Amino acid sequence: MNLETLLKQNPDAFAPLFTPPLTASDCVAMDLSSSSREFTGLGEAELDRAILQKLAHADALAGVGGYLENRSLYRDTDLFQGDAERCIHIGVDVFTPAGVVLHAPLDAEVHSFANRQVSGDYGPVIILRHELDGVEFHSLYGHLAETSLDGLHEGKAIRAGEAFARIGARPANGNWPPHLHFQLIADMQGKRGDYPGVVRADELDYYRRNCPDPTCLLVTPG
Repeated sequence: MNLETLLKQNPDAFAPLFTPPLTASDCVAMDLSSSSREFTGLGEAELDRAILQKLAHADALAGVGGYLENRSLYRDTDLFQGDAERCIHIGVDVFTPAGVVLHAPLDAEVHSFANRQVSGDYGPVIILRHELDGVEFHSLYGHLAETSLDGLHEGKAIRAGEAFARIGARPANGNWPPHLHFQLIADMQGKRGDYPGVVRADELDYYRRNCPDPTCLLVTPG
């Protein structure tokens, strides 16, 4: 069974990541794609304020989006450049104020973690390993507060619903507006403390299968 099918067949197996749980009526769509002009040309402080203002105007707890978005904003950092530009975002971003607590969606153990202090990277990141119906998979949480790494060790058990991390602030979160980068990963490909969250267009077929849309774990209908 692949990971996408596992999610569809077990909609009630997962605990909410947020308290209170996020529902569709609590959230506003956040579009950072190349075709959007909403946040174009803003400085860091202006961008952070614009995101919080959008949440306030919509009376929303969070701004959610970004799966498979083609984003030109990555051109501003060397991290995503190389032989071919990485511009396709394969996780989901949840924009909230810094400090918001995250809860494990399923029984887990800590697969790996790191503090990736390169501009544009994850900053503090935690990867959990899960097993459901005999299928092993992983969940990645990027742009955390540095205190989220305190007391962690690989193999540490975390129960479903247990608070284990907080959303971080600039600059320690990789120097991004406060948000969670959340991603599901079937095969870690031997990586520890890291996994691509932005990929090249010619890699998309593989990563779409290996990292299916995790929105159903973040936001429930309502």
